[in-house]
Amino acid sequence: MAAETPNHAETAGADHGAHAPAGTTEVAAHGGGESGGLPQFRMEYWGGQIVWLFLIFAVLYILLAKVFVPRLRKIKDNRAATIADAVNQARSVQAEAEAQAKAAQAEIDEARSRARGLAVEAKAKAAAELAASQKAEDERLQAQMDEAETRIRGLRDQAMSNVRGIAGETAQAMVEKLTGQKVTAAEIDAALTAQGAA
Repeated sequence: MAAETPNHAETAGADHGAHAPAGTTEVAAHGGGESGGLPQFRMEYWGGQIVWLFLIFAVLYILLAKVFVPRLRKIKDNRAATIADAVNQARSVQAEAEAQAKAAQAEIDEARSRARGLAVEAKAKAAAELAASQKAEDERLQAQMDEAETRIRGLRDQAMSNVRGIAGETAQAMVEKLTGQKVTAAEIDAALTAQGAA
């Protein structure tokens, strides 16, 4: 029974500690921290912090110098090369387009000059054909006019001969009726010829 008493005391002490107020434990917890403060501001830690600072700076510098900056420079160079290639390609396309435009303009000018030449040639050919056909028509009309004049002369001569014969017969009948004497056709013809010559 005597041996069990200390155990009971320890249990009581533990129970007493378990049932201790919360403020007592907070004071015990803060009691050790009041003497130190933040380790970043304590002088004895500055050496290690400076070493870690230089070490991290060196690692970051090596990463930037060997990894990130070359990649950025490569990307920048690739972008510049791509832009330069695009600009050169655009210039070559523009030059080709200008050359094609000049060639098309030359073809258009040549086609226009050829069309003008064909128009002038067609006009001259049409004028020549018109002149030839007009000349042929004039010659045909002149031949018809000459033929008509010849026929008119023939008809006129024939009519005149008929008129002369009729006039001679009429004169012969009138002289015979008026004078009672017969006149020959030769006498009437001689009298008409003399009358025409007068």
